[in-house]
Amino acid sequence: MDEKRIMKNMCPDYRQIYTDIIDELYPEKKGNAQINNKIECIETVMDVLTLNTLIFGSSKQLTESKSRRLRSYDKNSILKILEYQRSNKLNNITTARHFKISRNTLTKWHRIFKDKV
Repeated sequence: MDEKRIMKNMCPDYRQIYTDIIDELYPEKKGNAQINNKIECIETVMDVLTLNTLIFGSSKQLTESKSRRLRSYDKNSILKILEYQRSNKLNNITTARHFKISRNTLTKWHRIFKDKV
């Protein structure tokens, strides 16, 4: 098997997962064009986080702080965050608050991807 095929098999089928969630828990959101478009074009972790907010709304502070520890970001999402910071001329504190991530994480990403951004 080639590597792409293996990776495709390992990735969760977000389209099916979110379709099932909407069918079972939120049938009133089934006709929402924005949610349907987002489900069809999930490519990065940022897309998944945006879709979560669209479907479930903003979560409460306690739940959000616990789930933040379990997040993982792919390379494209990290580069988008760093590009957002650079283009808007933000410091690490402001960017961390905006994306709800740690300042230390941003610093680590800057060290890793310093030549990419």
